[in-house]
Amino acid sequence: MIPLKRALTSTVGRKFVMSISGIALVLFVIVHLLGNLTLLIPDGGEAFNKYAHNFESLGVALYVIELGLLSVILLHVAFGIIITLQNRRSRSKKYDEHIQTKGGPSNLSPFSKNMFWSGFFIGLFIIGHVIHFRIAKIFTAEKTMINGEEVTDLYAMVLEAFADPVIVAVYVTASLILGFHLRHGFWSAMQSLGAMKPQWTKGIYAIGFFVAFVLAIGFIALPVFLFFIQL
Repeated sequence: MIPLKRALTSTVGRKFVMSISGIALVLFVIVHLLGNLTLLIPDGGEAFNKYAHNFESLGVALYVIELGLLSVILLHVAFGIIITLQNRRSRSKKYDEHIQTKGGPSNLSPFSKNMFWSGFFIGLFIIGHVIHFRIAKIFTAEKTMINGEEVTDLYAMVLEAFADPVIVAVYVTASLILGFHLRHGFWSAMQSLGAMKPQWTKGIYAIGFFVAFVLAIGFIALPVFLFFIQL
């Protein structure tokens, strides 16, 4: 237990936890997007409702998965706050564009220098997103049949939500911020894990940009498409 405690109280150990939890969350976001892309299938929402119903059919296992995901999110947020406060205490002035990192010249941008605030906004969005759809599900009267069972028509619920331009704007904004957050977070995690070797640097930056771009575009496409098909 002592080595673990020392690791979690050291800068390197905390960054390692941030990196691992961040990568786990990226994998979840990828899976979440793939599932939500069934919204784009022109079948009246059947594929999406089946996808959602399959998750709900997991029963207790679904709650275990959700608690595990919540734990990873809280861990990522907690260590993000700790590292941010630690960095502010350890330097007398803010970084500028001439900072050098372990991987060579810095790739810092306004977003990369404000990872805490982009993460804070994403956290607020996640809370709002969960509350929004959980409450909407309770009061949604529309039903549909899945595998001979009457269930809530989640596709209709999503359509109703994305008929509101304000909600669409919020989701688009959150998706853009998520993309920028992931772009910096990916190569930062690779650096903390010791993967930023000189010969791999360009490739890792390219992969980080690609993953962030695809995820951001994917999440932007959903509300925008569902909004316009209802006009």
